[in-house]
Amino acid sequence: MPKPTDKRKQSLYFPVEMLKEIQNEANRQDRSLSWIVQQAWRIARPEITRFPSVNDVVEGTSYDDDEREAARVAEEDKDQ
Repeated sequence: MPKPTDKRKQSLYFPVEMLKEIQNEANRQDRSLSWIVQQAWRIARPEITRFPSVNDVVEGTSYDDDEREAARVAEEDKDQ
């Protein structure tokens, strides 16, 4: 007997052109959109997990863009 799987509905949003490509591939392979996306995730996961998190420290700071700009302006003012 096949092992039961935990199936949960989730809405995912794709750009129109990307969705068309996924649909075309699903049709070509006679598979569901879900199956295509699941396989793509399994293949891409090792590479995607190497991407830095948005919370990772960049160049020794953890400033967001506004804080970084404020620090730059303050530094310029100090130099003048």
